[in-house]
Amino acid sequence: MKIGSVLVVCVGNICRSPLGERALAARLPNVTVTSAGLGALVDAEADPDATTAAAELGISLDGHKARQWTGAIGAANDLILVMEPDHRNQIVRAHPELSGKTFLMTQWTGGGAINDPYKRSIDMHRAVAKQITEAAGQWAARLKGRG
Repeated sequence: MKIGSVLVVCVGNICRSPLGERALAARLPNVTVTSAGLGALVDAEADPDATTAAAELGISLDGHKARQWTGAIGAANDLILVMEPDHRNQIVRAHPELSGKTFLMTQWTGGGAINDPYKRSIDMHRAVAKQITEAAGQWAARLKGRG
């Protein structure tokens, strides 16, 4: 199956998923990559510490505006990547038809949760940014052959 669009999901859509979106988009120029939050802080910019941690890795979160997850947004994408197992559970419970295309961001890097750094230390933001960029690299490597 050709993957033409990827949606990256977290809770607030201001820390993890914007970084995942930008990290994947940089590696997959022919794929549309967007993000959303299960409890989004709608229209909020990316968190300042997430922005700093991303910039240290060469990724800009400039211009990001948080948006709320909906089943329609999920259905409109070929692949949905989430940060925690519970995010997948929430999506699949509400929209079972999306189960076959909803995966952990860390699918290829160990499969664990990428914990929420919101209102935590800059060092936690840096650790999360590293996890996300590593996971994005693994997803991109696998998707390049399919996109």
